Amino acid sequence: MEYPIPKSESAVLFEEEIKKSRFITYLKHTKGLAEAKAFWQEIRDLHPNARHYCWATVSEQPNNFQALGFSDDGEPAGTAGKPMLNILLGSGIGEISAVVVRYYGGILLGTGGLVKAYGNGVKQALEKLETEIKVERKQYLLDCNYDQINWLQILYEKYNIVIYSQSFQEKVQFELAISDDKLDPFTQELIDRSSGMLNLTTKE
Repeated sequence: MEYPIPKSESAVLFEEEIKKSRFITYLKHTKGLAEAKAFWQEIRDLHPNARHYCWATVSEQPNNFQALGFSDDGEPAGTAGKPMLNILLGSGIGEISAVVVRYYGGILLGTGGLVKAYGNGVKQALEKLETEIKVERKQYLLDCNYDQINWLQILYEKYNIVIYSQSFQEKVQFELAISDDKLDPFTQELIDRSSGMLNLTTKE
């Protein structure tokens, strides 16, 4: 599976004032819910006098709904964390967390105003975010003869396979990293080209 993730490990920042309330949005690359919650705590510590610290995260792949999280942190239910999460999901980016710090300015924004403020903060921060493509791969082992190396190298390039290591003994052993979407077509061509002599084994 391939999906975009934040390119830099540094947080992206967007700040605006709405009816005297100050909203500061932070976006950061976080992998897993534990990192997402640590980032949220880091921002809380950075702004000890703020009123709210609302957050949302897509902490793994964008389609992994077990890895989502959000909090309104005292704002009316559904006005902060959920609209923030919806913007993140709409971006298709994985391994990302957003925290919006609010310094209350004394003027109520209403539910619609809050939804707009929190969602827009994340939207504006995303426009400043640089991403890169992450390709998820699993590891496999492949043993072959020396005279099979050349056409195997061509297959590795064709299916965007990463060679982690190679060992040259009586036979050649490749440690390969293959994405799920490339596994079946690669395996089929491997069997066809070698007349069933070569097979992948899963690395323990």
